[in-house]
Amino acid sequence: MAGRFTGTVAFVTGGSRGIGKAIVELFAEEGAKVAFIDLNEEALSETTSELKKKGYDVYSRVANVTDADQVEAVVKEVVEVFGSVDILVNNAGVIRDNLLFKMTDSDWQTVIDVHLKGSFITARAVQKYMVEKKYGRIINISSTSALGNRGQANYAAAKAGLQGFTKTLAIELGKYGITTNSVAPGFIETEMTKETAARIGVAFEELIAASVTEIPVGRTGKPADIANAVAFFADEKSSFVNGQVIYVAGGPKC
Repeated sequence: MAGRFTGTVAFVTGGSRGIGKAIVELFAEEGAKVAFIDLNEEALSETTSELKKKGYDVYSRVANVTDADQVEAVVKEVVEVFGSVDILVNNAGVIRDNLLFKMTDSDWQTVIDVHLKGSFITARAVQKYMVEKKYGRIINISSTSALGNRGQANYAAAKAGLQGFTKTLAIELGKYGITTNSVAPGFIETEMTKETAARIGVAFEELIAASVTEIPVGRTGKPADIANAVAFFADEKSSFVNGQVIYVAGGPKC
């Protein structure tokens, strides 16, 4: 039976682990041809192998979202292989957490470059194909940290910037049948949140337990929770939803 994304091509950055992998898996399960890039060559190879064993039609490459030449070459190849790029998910991300007085120039620039510059470069590369087709879905992965979070001045600024970027692309590209929306995860159990636990010096299980007390639904999030929200925005039936940010955090955030 055909899935809701049969006949479409999805492109996901940072698609080898965590949230990105869950997004890639959902699109593949729902019938899309899926392309994804990552800097982690080992994780990329493992995820690609897993998906191909299940019979899914996937394309993957090691690429750096902050390198415009690499991204443009990969997007061009995806279009040559699959015929189009209908859905873009800007998911690639890093953290370099620290309090402001300890944060280095490199800590700041690395996070800004991957999240903001990377999303800009990838969206710019993909939009021309979407404009030609008069159809597209762009989903940017933000975060509840966009509302402010201790030790994450760089990450919070980047994720808030992505929300402004989202709303601007919605205005610019809407007339071409392209919608742009953003998913802002709360506490999701991933390698990145494990890094956060290590940074603040607590066991991951302790961080989960402490976080649950602050989450109205009484549990932390899983990567699949974010993938489901991405799928809502990517659905053809969501064509009148544009420029929106949905907080997937187990409770209201703004």
